[in-house]
Amino acid sequence: MPAAAVSAVSVADLGASYGAAPVLAGVDFELATGELLAVLGPSGCGKTTLLRCLAGFERIEAGRISLAGDVVALPRVHVPAHRRQVAVVPQEGALFPHLSVAENVGFGLRRRRPGRVARIRECLALVGLAGLGERMPHQLSGGQQQRVALARAMAPRPPLILLDEPFGALDAALRTDLRQAVRRALKEDGATAVLVTHDQSEALSVADRVAVMEGGRLRQVGTPEEVYARPSDAWVAQFVGEADLLPVLGTTPDGRVRTAAGAVAGIGTGTRAVVRPEHVRLTQGGEGVTARVVDVEFRGHEHLVALELPDGTAVRARSLRAPAPGSVVTVSLTGAVALVD
Repeated sequence: MPAAAVSAVSVADLGASYGAAPVLAGVDFELATGELLAVLGPSGCGKTTLLRCLAGFERIEAGRISLAGDVVALPRVHVPAHRRQVAVVPQEGALFPHLSVAENVGFGLRRRRPGRVARIRECLALVGLAGLGERMPHQLSGGQQQRVALARAMAPRPPLILLDEPFGALDAALRTDLRQAVRRALKEDGATAVLVTHDQSEALSVADRVAVMEGGRLRQVGTPEEVYARPSDAWVAQFVGEADLLPVLGTTPDGRVRTAAGAVAGIGTGTRAVVRPEHVRLTQGGEGVTARVVDVEFRGHEHLVALELPDGTAVRARSLRAPAPGSVVTVSLTGAVALVD
């Protein structure tokens, strides 16, 4: 039988702390070569500490970290950062202001390395900056500087690239464009990467898999679709996207679950239904449950409508039209919802 493929990154039962305060506990995941993992969690959950442990900036107190099959961290073993050759893209880019764009990108490449100039040009092209190698960092926009930082990280073809909230300092429109450019560049270059973020839309749109972290532990690791549509628990359901948790009141003869907002197909087992705004359909009259419009939030391409059901249950819906606050509408559920405890 052929030997099993070695993971590009393997983290097993990882634990770390600052003094007496534990920060990470029991963290487990593996990355295949060329995979992009987003570590998603609120501020203070431990995601940046995880990144620092992977890079070699922090020692671990439990578990194991391996890169391409080589153990780089154990409680009593610590391969220093410079020997791991892991590349880090910080939030602010951190370009060398006295070096040109091309010199920044080539900083980690040996001067006499064969094909050095070609690799610099290749990386600049991958991040959409072909022809800008002679410019200085101060002549670039914030988004362009982040692209240069990514190209610099990619240039030596490191075993792992770590991105620490790289879009956080940019405006919303630029963030959306840049994160797709970053994903495209990493994929075209076959790079293995870990992205740390607190932005749910960023994690879901960029990553191959998402690791949801809370309180120093991973609550769920899965594809963006799995994490969103089949959350492992109520906390993940409410952190990843908007969700209302409605108690399951029973089942219908055809196997659907009954809730205060109506019956709907359920995924998995649990005592509460994860009802997202896109599951809620609004009509004027017809079959369904009556609801009072409590509030309407305009979001440009749609409205988020807050509703109160007859029993006082709160639920939200998306709608292209804005019903008047205080008006009465009919609610029904569509699609399939995850069930959690």
